[in-house]
Amino acid sequence: MISWMQKHNKYLVWTIWIATIAFIGAGFVGWGSYHFGSKAGNVAKVGNIEIKQSRLNMVYSNIYNQYNKMLQGKLDDKKAKEMGLVKQAFATLATQAKILNFAQDNGIIVSDKEVADTLQSIKGFQKDGVFNKSIYEGYLNSQRLKAKVFEATLRDEITINKTLDLLQTKSLPLEEEAVSSAMNVADKLLYKVLTPSDITVAKDKAKLKSYWESHKENFMTKKAYKLSIVWTASNETAITDDELKNFYEANSFNYTDTAGKQLSFDAAREKVSKDLKLKKTKKTAQKSYIAFKKGKIEGSENIILPLGDPKLSKMLWDEIQQKNTGDILKPKVVGDQYATVKIIGIQEPKVMRFEEAEKEVTELYMLEAKKEALLTLAESTLKNLKDSDATVSDFVTLEQHDNLKPLNSQESLQFSQKLFTSTKEKGIISVSNKVVVYDIMEQKLLPMDSNKTDFIKGNIDQMKRRTFETNFIKMLDKKYPTEVYMGGLVN
Repeated sequence: MISWMQKHNKYLVWTIWIATIAFIGAGFVGWGSYHFGSKAGNVAKVGNIEIKQSRLNMVYSNIYNQYNKMLQGKLDDKKAKEMGLVKQAFATLATQAKILNFAQDNGIIVSDKEVADTLQSIKGFQKDGVFNKSIYEGYLNSQRLKAKVFEATLRDEITINKTLDLLQTKSLPLEEEAVSSAMNVADKLLYKVLTPSDITVAKDKAKLKSYWESHKENFMTKKAYKLSIVWTASNETAITDDELKNFYEANSFNYTDTAGKQLSFDAAREKVSKDLKLKKTKKTAQKSYIAFKKGKIEGSENIILPLGDPKLSKMLWDEIQQKNTGDILKPKVVGDQYATVKIIGIQEPKVMRFEEAEKEVTELYMLEAKKEALLTLAESTLKNLKDSDATVSDFVTLEQHDNLKPLNSQESLQFSQKLFTSTKEKGIISVSNKVVVYDIMEQKLLPMDSNKTDFIKGNIDQMKRRTFETNFIKMLDKKYPTEVYMGGLVN
């Protein structure tokens, strides 16, 4: 949702309103650490309309509250800056101002009565279904708003809605017929489904090397670390039965089975013994760490390991990644011993030699080669489909598509969606790892389902509205230039 809103915020004038109906009752969010200059209380001018700082604060507050709700209260000023909420707020206002300019130029006005009626219809200001002045005034006080500012905002919103409503057109009979026809077309197909098992691709080393040469940058070694490790074993550490029992009693809650039931001492004995030995060995490991750091002892082994190698624990790797060459990490448990690690050097990823990458190259090459071979087979099959062992389907529609064997339900749906958006009478359609070769043998138009009339009209209205909004705003962008008085509002 957040990424969609960020991508489409220019067109959100009708989904993110200023401060009236949708967010009544939300707390006011200030500018935080934002400090911008403005011109006589205005932040910008769009056409003939000035955008006030107070209006920008209002919109920013509402957008902030909406995102904060989606992020479950985890939004702060820093994250709001990173997400560009100020720019979203300004983009919303700038778009609205352009529509208001258009309304002014075309004599579209809103009466005081319309404002009053709309204000009284806002449920957030009602008690027992009737407008309550005390609730309204309480809201204004909580938002630090004057009534005239809020009502001017409400007037603008009504003007924008009225302008857009005047320019909307409903679905026409011809459009409804066209969409209905597309939805009710049924095709009888001659088809054949080809799968990877229908082709054979030989492994060719020369082609593998050529593929590797063309895609070298995709075959990189892992980042690796040259490490010196001091191992401090715990398995020889002496423990008594009394120590073992006492340790179990103090930590018995840590020893449970897969169902969460506490294990008996005998059942947990091996794990308890390991944990106690590690605990008693910790001081020895810490002494080794100090001696290692002072250069009094050498590492037990020097080794080069790729990042994430299972020889070390994930927790240890996570810490190693945060350190630099020369750093020595405090002892960490690895298995039944402690590892004190010094980073000797770091090897950044580099292009693998062919011999190193051959297995991975082979897998990717064979995958692509099979796709190409399958497509080649499909093209030859299409030329001779009638002479092959192709299948004749029942009539297929967007809703009735589950009779295309051997495709499963999801694959059949994908195929039918692609089929009914194609203009080709015969062709090739890829579905998952399969290819369907088809030829439309017969086509008919099914009777229109009267229950779908409203659905079709709604879809047409939505498509026309979306197209209109996009082109309308493009026209307004050219007609009403924006002059910005303060920084940080536009890219």
